[in-house]
Amino acid sequence: VQAVAESGGGSVQAGGSLRLSCAVSGLTYSCLGWFRQTPGSQREGVAAAYTRGGSTYYADSVKGRFTLSQDNAENMMYLQMNDLKLEDTGMYYCAVNAWAGCSAGSWSHREIYTEWGQGTQVTVSS
Repeated sequence: VQAVAESGGGSVQAGGSLRLSCAVSGLTYSCLGWFRQTPGSQREGVAAAYTRGGSTYYADSVKGRFTLSQDNAENMMYLQMNDLKLEDTGMYYCAVNAWAGCSAGSWSHREIYTEWGQGTQVTVSS
């Protein structure tokens, strides 16, 4: 069983919405992040939550459109993506830091995350 698993990707027209899910099993964590990657580009941070502190962080490009939410009972984290744009297309990865938290200055740094999912594809078309 994979410790971190994403789901919910798909194809959508620009302006549409998708909700991605991240299921975490067998791990405790205090920081969960979402990243995306397109071919030839580095994986970039989209959003993250410091669950112990209750803080959330978003890339400027998604602020006001993407929202994180958590279901503690199910150990799930969701990324609600609204008003999707062509540039939101990419493989979306969920990752957790099983050893420490994250902050406004660290959440987008890939190296702080210790477990990664396999990714789920999001394709936005015109």
